[in-house]
Amino acid sequence: MKEKYVLEYTEDVVDEPIIYSLIKHFDIKVNILRAEISPGHEGSMLVEIESTPERIEEAKAFLSERSVSMTPIAQSLGFKAEECIHCGACTAACFSGCLTIGAPDWTLHVDRSKCTACGLCVPACPLGLFTLKFGN
Repeated sequence: MKEKYVLEYTEDVVDEPIIYSLIKHFDIKVNILRAEISPGHEGSMLVEIESTPERIEEAKAFLSERSVSMTPIAQSLGFKAEECIHCGACTAACFSGCLTIGAPDWTLHVDRSKCTACGLCVPACPLGLFTLKFGN
């Protein structure tokens, strides 16, 4: 099972080898796609992890014990679909292929599994229909 998550952590755990622990103790493959650390050393990471559902649940418990939240990327990207006029402006900014529009229906399609949390869709949408919870 391969999924993308946003890990959010506080300055209390910055010095801990969190990713190393996920790999070593839980046998999880981790690909860091994006990371941001604020001046106070809080941070967010977009990671793609691969493992069994059981191992992922164990990793979530481990992270929770350390006050590190693990949010699926699908929950980080907000989109008000009911207000969309399908203009396609956001698709021009979306290099990951998360946002597409085309034949036969010419409506916007959102594939959150392809999202890289770049945030380019947020300012690209003329109606302000996208929100992204990533970083500070």
